[in-house]
Amino acid sequence: MLEKEEHLFERLARERNIRIEEMWAIISACIEKGWNDSDLEKRAQWMKISCAGDILTPDEWLWYMVEKLEVDGRGNLL
Repeated sequence: MLEKEEHLFERLARERNIRIEEMWAIISACIEKGWNDSDLEKRAQWMKISCAGDILTPDEWLWYMVEKLEVDGRGNLL
């Protein structure tokens, strides 16, 4: 994991008073739920996020979100 990713995952976990592995599992579960959503529109939104494998990873989701925040002019929130 890259330094910025580690920092954000650690921060998210700390804010929820959980371990980073639990935060990773929560994000993975959300990705899997979205990836397999019965609502085709919702699923299509998830599929727009590029990934190297068969399914999006938490790292890939994080980079997508960071990029989206920067494009939207809210990158300073991180």
